Amino acid sequence: MMNTNQRNILQLIARILLSSIFFVSVISKITGLEGTIQFMAAKGIPLPSILIWGAIITEFVGALALITGYKMKEAATLLVLFLVPATFLFHNFWTMEGQQFQMQMMSFMKNISIMGGLLLLASFPENHVEPTLQQQ
Repeated sequence: MMNTNQRNILQLIARILLSSIFFVSVISKITGLEGTIQFMAAKGIPLPSILIWGAIITEFVGALALITGYKMKEAATLLVLFLVPATFLFHNFWTMEGQQFQMQMMSFMKNISIMGGLLLLASFPENHVEPTLQQQ
């Protein structure tokens, strides 16, 4: 059985791993801003040059909250709400064939799995997760 310190360390590692994809996504969106805006426009997203900043802020703040544990449950819920439409709009594998079908299906399933991890974090009781290791 794990003691509290071991559980806190394991949970912190899990939150870092789970948030890492959002940080990478933010970097990718910022460094490829014009391409991302064009991709969003091609998918029919209205006002992509404005909404991209909402996506960047949501992912960055959400990932930061997951790592620090501050408002973690709210951040996990926010990220799920962000991922649901993003997953269905950008990874619509059911409309594709061949290699694109496989790639988009895997991205779709990856997002579904991430949502599962985020929902697990959102379901923790308030006193179950220590925000940082410094509180020990």
